[in-house]
Amino acid sequence: MKFYLLAFCIASFGCSPRNDERAKSNPQSDIEIKYATGFKVTAVGNSKLVEVTYPYQGATSGYKYLLVPRGKDIPEHEENVKTIRTPVSSIVCTSTTHIPLLDYIGETKALVGFPTTDYISSEKMRERIDRGEVKDLGVDKSLNIEKLVSLRPALTMGYTMTSDYGQFKKIEEFDIPVVINAEYLEKHPLGRAEWIKFMALFFDKSLKADSVFRAIEKNYLHVKTLADSVESRPTVMSGVVYGDAWFMPGGQNYAAKLMKDAGCNYLWADDSSHGFLQLGFEKVYEKANNADLWIGVGLLKTLDEIRAVDERYAKFKPFKEKHVYSSDARLGAKGGSEALELGYLRPDIMISDLVEIAHPHLIDHELYFHKKLQ
Repeated sequence: MKFYLLAFCIASFGCSPRNDERAKSNPQSDIEIKYATGFKVTAVGNSKLVEVTYPYQGATSGYKYLLVPRGKDIPEHEENVKTIRTPVSSIVCTSTTHIPLLDYIGETKALVGFPTTDYISSEKMRERIDRGEVKDLGVDKSLNIEKLVSLRPALTMGYTMTSDYGQFKKIEEFDIPVVINAEYLEKHPLGRAEWIKFMALFFDKSLKADSVFRAIEKNYLHVKTLADSVESRPTVMSGVVYGDAWFMPGGQNYAAKLMKDAGCNYLWADDSSHGFLQLGFEKVYEKANNADLWIGVGLLKTLDEIRAVDERYAKFKPFKEKHVYSSDARLGAKGGSEALELGYLRPDIMISDLVEIAHPHLIDHELYFHKKLQ
């Protein structure tokens, strides 16, 4: 199963939609959401009501957007609903995870601004950046509002970790609508990927997004089924020390779910947290010193570099046996991580990498995001 061929197929949008897919693209129909829990879509006449139900950790209410086709009357709606005319012609995004969503629905050209463009890895988008068609808007949390406003984007897509709407309020004062994308809170890998449907709503590209997602879903579930058949699951440790604590995915974290679906026994799988654990080195060593695999070592690039950071890392079995893997195999032209940009849309490649690492006899797959450290 060579996923570079799949990537070409999906990016080319060569799959013809079936009749039921055409029905889903009809403005009169609701959009089918199978895995994502952070947004929902309902039809309101010729328009669509899009609700981001959980915009940040701990949120007690969400944000609502009424998407009205150009030339159509605006239907009656609640006061707290923002109206956006579709399709939008241009957009400012604030997270690299938004970039593949544009690329895969054929709207690369719509991006006009981004904070710290060096982080972007997409080759298509980098070409536009090099031509000066995408403006650098400064640091994410202190956007150059003046520069953004001068671009007059039809839409700004942001994200937030808290209820602080700060800079987004300033943007909206200039009649530039802001929508919140909360994909990072999804717990299921396919839930994150399904936010391509969210992006597509603003461009009237729901049919295309649905086709792309179906291909990703099909391949993810196929690989998961293969992994479900294994009798022996290698034990896996993850993360490294930052400051005074070892950071690793919680047992219900997105990464933990990926490892489970790939036929791995993540040593902290029984933990109930969805975020990241912060543990002492000794506690991690006690549980993971005999792990089979070490997957995810932050920005560390070689075994020698890992040992140089802390000699104690060399005591772990996967270090001794050279079964340590990084997810930074692919970096953009300016050093941006392709795994952190494209990986959330392509969990099918992520799970295939993990199965290749844990059960190489199951599939014929060349590691894409991950690499074995030497």
